Amino acid sequence: MSLEEKTNGQYDAAQIQVLEGLEAVRKRPGMYIGSTGPKGLHHLVYEIVDNSIDEALAGYCKTIHVTIQSDNSIMVEDDGRGMPVDKHPKMGIPAVEVIHTVLHAGGKFGGGGYKVSGGLHGVGASVVNALSTHMEVEIKRNGKIYKQSYEKGKTVSKLEIIGESRKTGSKTTFWPDPEIFETTVFDFDVLEHRLREMAFLNKGIKIVFKDEREGKKRSETYHYEGGIKEFVTFLNKNKDPLHQDVIYFEIIKENCEVEVAMQYTDSYSELILGYANNINTTDGGTHIVGFKSALTRVFNDYGKKSKILKENDVLSGEDVREGLTAIVSVKLSEPQFEGQTKAKLGNPEIRGFVETSTNENLTAFLEENPAQAKIIVEKCIRAARAREAARKARDLTRRKGALESFSLPGKLADCSDKDPSKCEIYIVEGDSAGGSAKTARDRATQAILPLRGKILNVEKARLDRVYENAEIKAMITAFGTGIHEDFDITKLRYHKIIIMTDADVDGAHIATLLLTFIYRFMPELIKQGYVYRAQPPLYKLEKNKKVWYAYTDEELAAILDEVGRDQNNKIQRYKGLGEMDAEQLWETTMDPKHRVLLKVNFDESYASDIDVTFNTLMGDRVEPRRLFIEKNAKYVKNLDI
Repeated sequence: MSLEEKTNGQYDAAQIQVLEGLEAVRKRPGMYIGSTGPKGLHHLVYEIVDNSIDEALAGYCKTIHVTIQSDNSIMVEDDGRGMPVDKHPKMGIPAVEVIHTVLHAGGKFGGGGYKVSGGLHGVGASVVNALSTHMEVEIKRNGKIYKQSYEKGKTVSKLEIIGESRKTGSKTTFWPDPEIFETTVFDFDVLEHRLREMAFLNKGIKIVFKDEREGKKRSETYHYEGGIKEFVTFLNKNKDPLHQDVIYFEIIKENCEVEVAMQYTDSYSELILGYANNINTTDGGTHIVGFKSALTRVFNDYGKKSKILKENDVLSGEDVREGLTAIVSVKLSEPQFEGQTKAKLGNPEIRGFVETSTNENLTAFLEENPAQAKIIVEKCIRAARAREAARKARDLTRRKGALESFSLPGKLADCSDKDPSKCEIYIVEGDSAGGSAKTARDRATQAILPLRGKILNVEKARLDRVYENAEIKAMITAFGTGIHEDFDITKLRYHKIIIMTDADVDGAHIATLLLTFIYRFMPELIKQGYVYRAQPPLYKLEKNKKVWYAYTDEELAAILDEVGRDQNNKIQRYKGLGEMDAEQLWETTMDPKHRVLLKVNFDESYASDIDVTFNTLMGDRVEPRRLFIEKNAKYVKNLDI
């Protein structure tokens, strides 16, 4: 059968489908909002809020109200100019209707409505409308209040005047479509992160965020006159700054503006966040490249000039960024992003602009504050020494490895298959669990690496100490990728790295230490989805010679409902892996057919929150940790008392 016959020979104009207007959005929502999961759902809110922010950037809006209403709909209200209600010259319908029902329509395409804006595709409000069962818009403008309603992208009522008002502004309410989204329940914490970030990035703007749902009632106000200066202070709240003042400067050119805020702390990790028109550029771009190169040059020049640095000493980029928290925010009229996700800024002229601005302003700060400058440069020198010591330790291990015929750690029970995509490594605590796991495993594809005791907390240690730690060295060698600047993901020997620790407090602590190490030194393993947590069962239920395993309290309750609650039930609560024999361990935790694995992942756009959390839990200061425990104690499950 020919291909022509298969398609009934029909390939003419009638076969070319034209999806009218917003039908295309409903057909392929992922193209417009990224996904139909929780991420896409929350993206709807950002699209509407971004329009209000653009009003604020244009200088017309001061306050934005965002409310999760009791029925889980979203209401966004601002005090800007209000959307235009006059007839559109080309379309012949009110402009507000064009904004909500026509794709690629908006005031950001060069009509002079907005100089700088985040949303440049003109898809914002119309896409939200297309993916909502219902949407209502109220506009205060010209002394009147206007209202219009839509359903699934289509207009269901004409624009009508419903009252009078001396105020101006727009109010949008929408109900996400459950046919489109996997869930239509909004998460307060997810929205809070973005709204707080928006308030930091646009100084002076006030965002009032409320949750009116039963049992979840909350209200937060974000208002930062200091803008990104306050953002840096917020990110460093659990760290000890090396200098009191946040270094801040703002340079405005014709159609471009750069803002930088930075502060050094005594921590060993760096956090540099880049934004272009309020969009978090998680993959960096020209603004970040310009900032980093200026940073390295300024500190080397100042160190030499002030004689803190010896003539032949050179600080690397990593040395000058250790312990730095910085925000680089640029606003420009024609942003060019690489890729649909807007994760990387591509404008070439921005690099020079940011580089020059940083050069001049940072040099001025160092010269005006010699005492603070000396503290920072000395920290950079200590970082350089530690890096040199780490390099020597690394070279030594490499040489050893080259001389020995087998350089994998001695305690690793490796698997026989050499195809990384089929192989997995279990990291277990202690030799007893290691012994059971070695007996239980599938030798072809499962490797076991037992660790002795708790590994080094890398949040409190420099690179050279990390390389000295025997347990960490064993992991680095077993994974095969190297760490830090040597990291090469193509050399990864296992495509599943499974942390298997006891289901008690100590086990959780060891897992957190391991995750801290991977996150700080091999983040790519998490980003690409290679890191997992094994879920050993919490309970074993025996009845009439039958056995059930339960992984949660809820699961145990469900099994008991099924088999009945009587004196024949033998329930065992597992405290550790050592309580299981090899057969049980295989059956419950290691057999790919029955086990439960949790994939560890993180969203880069939440890097600031993740950094604060790691610092709170694993850093030097006790007080933030105590406050964190007090705040979150009520959410703890399966506590061993």
